Amino acid sequence: MSEVREKAALAKQAATVMNRLTTNEKNKALQVMADHLIVQQDSILAANLKDIDRGRANGTSESLLDRLTLTQSRIADIADGLRQVAELPDPVGKTLESFERPNGLRVEKISVPLGVIGMIYEARPNVTVDAAGLCLKTGNAVVLRGGSAALDSNRRIVEVLREALATTALPPDALQLIEDPSRSSVDEMLKLNGLLDVVIPRGGASLIRNVVENATVPVIETGAGICHTYLDESAQPAMAADIAFNAKVQRPSVCNSMETLLVHEAWANRHLSELANRFHSVNVELRGCDRTLTLIPEAKSVTEADYATEYNDYIMNIRIVASVDEAIGHIRKYGTMHSECIVTENEEHAAAFLQQVDAAAVYHNASTRFTDGFEFGYGAEIGISTQKLHARGPMGLPALTSTKFRVYGNGQVRG
Repeated sequence: MSEVREKAALAKQAATVMNRLTTNEKNKALQVMADHLIVQQDSILAANLKDIDRGRANGTSESLLDRLTLTQSRIADIADGLRQVAELPDPVGKTLESFERPNGLRVEKISVPLGVIGMIYEARPNVTVDAAGLCLKTGNAVVLRGGSAALDSNRRIVEVLREALATTALPPDALQLIEDPSRSSVDEMLKLNGLLDVVIPRGGASLIRNVVENATVPVIETGAGICHTYLDESAQPAMAADIAFNAKVQRPSVCNSMETLLVHEAWANRHLSELANRFHSVNVELRGCDRTLTLIPEAKSVTEADYATEYNDYIMNIRIVASVDEAIGHIRKYGTMHSECIVTENEEHAAAFLQQVDAAAVYHNASTRFTDGFEFGYGAEIGISTQKLHARGPMGLPALTSTKFRVYGNGQVRG
């Protein structure tokens, strides 16, 4: 039996135990997991350093290395995320509907775990802990398949978490890590009907496309993040500059960072050169339309392919537009329905943007960087869904549950 099938089978068996656990048992386990991460942080950092050294030797970009890097502070934040998840309400076992039919049947609709979740993701080792915490809190078992770039980090993190689970009521086998870094391990996971109940991909466009196109197991699609910020004519200069700068620079390697800045022509004429200087000061490469180049001659000429690219790097497109409608039209053409922002003092323009832009999260006068389970109060997230079925936006605990009906009778038969 392959590693993938063997570990999925173990998770499937553990899921029958997970379904019986109390909220207190699950919360205690999360707290113990968080404590173990702190106690074992030196061994985790040592494993992470192996990944960093290997990545740097292979020419991995600094922005992607940043996504991969763990520090004491980041481990503390990751552990705190587990503790926050423990404090959140348990969505499992809730009565969502209750009614009685004319024939006397009493019907209840309750929330239940999805079962066994397969998680396929790329370089960020914090996702390993977030996914484990969210899945276990909701009574699910989880099979993790991280990227090869973080293999040593993920292996040690999962060892630590399983050691923690062994001291609690939760079965350690509810948390599995696929260590085979080959493409075949992903392909096998996608076909594990009967062992995996759902697969969630989290990463770049090619990974997500492969999962969506080839899985026979149901998929919750998380999307690539080609995000935009539109600075309307009435945007306050200081606020607009701060929001745009934060959206691009605060952490450019993540999916909710901005890739294209759309600027109303009147605002551009007054303020764009100054804003460009701010981006240049932190070495952001600017690529602009023809009108942008007249205001920022040092920028490179943007291409159609650039508008459709998620850079995850210190590169940004700029396009000058004549109206909010033109900005919305650009987003419809190039956006990935992730996170979009308008900065404006015009309430009519804001309302039009918020209504007409089809994305999981749409912002008025705030950075797209807030599209995050932690920032939305979920403690952590298993991904940001850009699809419209079952879940959309940052997926916290409720997104990892399904429903079933309990029907109580006293001898009714259907005629």
